[in-house]
Amino acid sequence: MIAFPDMQVLMDNLLPEDRGIEYHWTLIGTNTGPGGTGNRGRFSGFEEWVIDEDGLIAESKGHFDQADYERQLERGVD
Repeated sequence: MIAFPDMQVLMDNLLPEDRGIEYHWTLIGTNTGPGGTGNRGRFSGFEEWVIDEDGLIAESKGHFDQADYERQLERGVD
């Protein structure tokens, strides 16, 4: 989060799954944090959430395209 001080996280979708929910998101921001490139980025991913008996997130596993993320840090996006 420090890498993208102007970060916006957009909720793209919530999908029910057998063990919980998939939360699909898109992050938009400019890499101006410490050591940042100054380039804008826009990349998507999803979290696999396991929900406990109280309806809270007990476990979260995040997924995104690391190569695309690194390319955008280096070159940015329009």
